[in-house]
Amino acid sequence: MAIMFSYKLAKSLFFDSLKPTVRTVLWLLKIMLPISFCVCLAQFYGLIAWCAQWLNPLFCHIGLPGASSIAFLTGATATTYAALAVMMSMELTLRQATIIAIMVLICHALPLECTVNKKVGSKPFRMALLRVCGALLAAVYLNLLLPEMPEAFSALTLSASEASLITVLKGWLLSSVKLSAMIFLIIYALMFIQKLMEELGLMQKLTKPLEPLMVIFGLPRNAAYLWLVGNVLGISYGSAVMLQLEDEGKITRQEADEVNYHLIMNHSMLEDTLVFATAGVSAFWILSTRLLFVLVLVWCRKGLQAAFAHRRRQSD
Repeated sequence: MAIMFSYKLAKSLFFDSLKPTVRTVLWLLKIMLPISFCVCLAQFYGLIAWCAQWLNPLFCHIGLPGASSIAFLTGATATTYAALAVMMSMELTLRQATIIAIMVLICHALPLECTVNKKVGSKPFRMALLRVCGALLAAVYLNLLLPEMPEAFSALTLSASEASLITVLKGWLLSSVKLSAMIFLIIYALMFIQKLMEELGLMQKLTKPLEPLMVIFGLPRNAAYLWLVGNVLGISYGSAVMLQLEDEGKITRQEADEVNYHLIMNHSMLEDTLVFATAGVSAFWILSTRLLFVLVLVWCRKGLQAAFAHRRRQSD
């Protein structure tokens, strides 16, 4: 009976996860493929090299070529997947790709995610500014700390001097197919895990052991569920849960705002790490850098709040 139940559950989850996965992947590919195709052509015809000469003086201070700003700006305005598609269309070393990856993971999808932050009580422009500054500081930090990584990030990238347009387009197509398959598998696995956790009620059960961790992160103990949702499912899902809990009176707007200061630096840790680690970026640098910067942000904010409160008490 238990075996039959498990088989039925697995079959149900298999098909229930397939439809939203296909819908999400198609939506992502509509964004990613045109962008990466344009970047591929721009690189072949020398447009990126022309743009890079103006940005090189700035980006060289963080160990990046000026052309890499296109990947960062793509991620900041669109998605991490779109940024990854651009990165795989460019000539980058693994060291450069690691720095850009961290910048994109800290600062991506700003128009969408800052709008979502606003709904739960956070100031969107402040959230955006913190993420942009965090991305740049993380790049400086990694440029000082990372060892030399001369190996190529994407072996499928071909420069204009090395190949004809047809060869470059074939390389882009192969790279795009590989990336699309990787995205489908990752998103499908995440959808399956999400639905399994919901079916078994694991999200609620996992929050109690996480409460001591919330103290380290400078968050309220009752924020464990929000933290878990935000790190497993992302800011959009996390904010939807926050709104529901606010409406039910289980958390205050101030508590939701505090959690957002953590989630803007650290969210979708499972998905983001899987995506870039599969592409070749070290999971250690992804996780350690994001955790370091979120701890600095949250505790510096708490320190400033305490200092302002002390000054107000003295003035009164």
